[in-house]
Amino acid sequence: MADTPKPPDMQLQIQIDEDVANGQYANMALVNHTDTEFTLDFIYVQPQQLRAKVRSRIITSPKHMKRLMMAMQDNLQRYEAKFGPITVREDDGGMH
Repeated sequence: MADTPKPPDMQLQIQIDEDVANGQYANMALVNHTDTEFTLDFIYVQPQQLRAKVRSRIITSPKHMKRLMMAMQDNLQRYEAKFGPITVREDDGGMH
């Protein structure tokens, strides 16, 4: 049986608009899900304010959410190995 030729590796080229590259600061996130997708809302809460604004919303599949969580855990471990542990206290005032 002859070897099947392997297709050439393709490299994904990613573009980013300048306004997206500048990013948005968020100090709160809400996560919701259905059986088919996860919704992540990134929010900026100003001190002493009763209203907050969603800065960005990401909707993704459960499989991609799992890969994202694994990548985030890996990066947090690397961060803490380099800079020390991040401590989170119950009275930090944030929601999870």
